[in-house]
Parts: sequence; structure tokens; C-alpha cells
Amino acid sequence: MDLSIGTPVDPVPPRVQAALSAAADSPGYPQTAGTPQLREAAARWLARRHGVSVDPGAVLPVIGTKEIIASLPALLGCGAGDTVVYPELAYPTYEIGARLAGARAVAADGLASLGPERVRLIWVNSPANPTGRVLPAAHLRKMADWARERDAVLASDECYLDLAWDAEPVSVLHPGVSGGSAHGLLAVYSLSKRSNLAGYRAGFLAGDPALVAELLEVRRHAGLMMPAPVQAAMVAALDDDGDAGEQRARYAARRARLRAALEQAGWLIEHSEAGLYLWATRPGADCWGSVEALADAGILVAPGEFYGPTGRGHIRVALTATDERVDAAVDRLAGLAWRR
Repeated sequence: MDLSIGTPVDPVPPRVQAALSAAADSPGYPQTAGTPQLREAAARWLARRHGVSVDPGAVLPVIGTKEIIASLPALLGCGAGDTVVYPELAYPTYEIGARLAGARAVAADGLASLGPERVRLIWVNSPANPTGRVLPAAHLRKMADWARERDAVLASDECYLDLAWDAEPVSVLHPGVSGGSAHGLLAVYSLSKRSNLAGYRAGFLAGDPALVAELLEVRRHAGLMMPAPVQAAMVAALDDDGDAGEQRARYAARRARLRAALEQAGWLIEHSEAGLYLWATRPGADCWGSVEALADAGILVAPGEFYGPTGRGHIRVALTATDERVDAAVDRLAGLAWRR
């Protein structure tokens, strides 16, 4: 039972597949900026689902959010002498992107401790991968103020924004955080988990119109164009909340079963208020001891140390497995609970 990577396994919604197929006869070059229909669909989704108002012109499609996370420091012109900050427990690509640009990569949750260095870009991730932690609006507002005071860009990875369980996440573009202005702010969104489109490489960013225009110009010259059929599929996915709601219900049911089974087997679940992972720890064991114990039972999970040194006491358990595999994992965990 592979609960380690977090790769979607459920079907792509039929209406999204139909939109992809209907746009298959696309012999010309696609638009780097995205079609008007795509930009408008993204703006509608942000307004409808998250209370965020953006001009469609401040939306830019990306070829999967991993691509933009890895390339954003370079696209913004970061380099030697610049610092890119990312969370202490984080998706490794934040650090990789900074290093590819030649910038200094710093893992820090407290911005006040950074000192006088020239911070050009700050990554925030809420709901967080791997922990599922949700940051309150007041905390995000302080980060936005700090970044603006220093003429830094605050980039928010909001790929799990639609998958809330025990807390309601808020976008940095929400007026309660941004103060009604997107100046200095970017937010990144993905359809990989919301709509099972990981194989489509379908994502977008939105925010400060001046920054988006700058990124568009560089991406146009670099040939970073999303295929037209994928853009059409994204419109279909963004305009329909029904299929996304059904997928969210699947994850909620799997989460409930796995959480109960892990707790009965001796693990404690921390954070995990949103997103597609359970952040678990077992008293007296480090992450490798937990990984080994679960591997002996045929269950694969990710060691927390992969995401930063402070994660060495935890494991990350993904909800992205079929119902049959989740049920099998629950049965194996019941055996572990019996042996406690």
C-alpha cells in the first residue's frame, strides 16, 4: 500500500476529458498568457470559492505548479547576493529553485530572525505540505506587510486551498490578508489534486498585475506555453465544482479511515487541518523507525526528514490511494494495533 508519494489515482472527470478531446485539433501555437476563457475561468473560481477578486489579466497558466515553484526565483531575476526564504518544513522544490537561480536558500518560519540580508522572495505554503497546517489570516497579513516593507515578493503556494478539513484556509490574495491590493503578492494554484489533473500539468498563478506581466514577458521568450487542449480542459475543471466536490468527499472518507487506524495503532496526528496528508508521530520513535514498522506491514509512507530536519520525528501519510488500497492499509494497521 503506497501512501508515500501522493499521486492522484482517481479518474479525470469525464467533462474535463471531453473538453481536452474537443480541443485536440489545435495546430497553431498556444498563447503563453492563456486564452481569455482560461483566465476568466480562473478568476471566476477564485471569486466563487475563495472570496478573491482578481482581474483575468493578472492570471497566468503554468505547466504544472512544480515548474513555476522551481523557476520563479530565476524568472524574477534572483541571483548571487539575494536570499529566498521558504518554510522550515517544506516541499523540497522551494530550496531547489533558489539554488538553480544562484540565490541563497534559507529555511525559516520566523522572518524577524533573518537579519539584514537582501530578501527577494519569500515562499509561504498554507495549507502546508507535508504538515497540513493552516496559517491564520493575521499571520499571512504580517508576512505580506513584512515583504512589502522590504520590497520583496511574497509567493504563496495554495495548491491545497480547496481541501480543508478542520480549518478554513485563506488566500494571500483575500482582502483580509492583502488589504485589497495584490502589490508584491503572487499565489500559485494547481488542479492536480482538486481535479485529478496531475498528468495534464495544469496550474496557474495570479496576483500583482505588474509581476504577472513581467513573468509573462520572460515566459513568452522562454517558450513556456501550456498546450491549447490542456487550457480548454482547465476551463471545464475550473467552472465545475460538482466533480471537485465528489473528489473531495472521496479524500475525506479515506482520511477518516486512515486517521482512526493510525491513532489506534499508536500514532499521533498533528496539524493535518487541510490538504492530502496526515502528519503523524509515534512517541519514542523517529521517522525512520515509523517508516520501518509500517514497511514491515506492507505500508509505504514518507519520512518527515525528507522535508527538513525538524520533521525527523514524523511521517507523512498520503490520502491518494484507491479505496481498496486504503482499506487494505487500515486492515494492516489494525494488526499493528493488536500487537501494541
